[in-house]
Amino acid sequence: MSNSDFKDTIKFLEYIKSDKIFSGLNAGGRRGVDSLSSATPKDTGRAASSWGYDIKHDNEGYTIEWFNSDIEGGYNIVILLQYGHGTGTGGYVPGRDFVNPAMRPVFDAIVNDVWRQVTNG
Repeated sequence: MSNSDFKDTIKFLEYIKSDKIFSGLNAGGRRGVDSLSSATPKDTGRAASSWGYDIKHDNEGYTIEWFNSDIEGGYNIVILLQYGHGTGTGGYVPGRDFVNPAMRPVFDAIVNDVWRQVTNG
């Protein structure tokens, strides 16, 4: 049996319920855009400057979605750069994985920010 009154536990649970631990997600979204922009291979620079993000919240939780709006000839240029593509003359341009290395430190920073919010309030 404990003599404490659960005041700290209730305060912590109310803080978690308030969703304030996710208040830094916009900063994470911007970090992702900056990282993706600088890592995107540049020819014209259009793909590198076409990154954006959305934060979605539903019953499952929060999601940050990064997107690139550079569509040329009906194709998303970043998909072609990331995974490779055929050429009009029968050749092939291999993809280059630039997204995953660019985003790993961003994901780590977001996890650390949320964890800091959970543990420090």
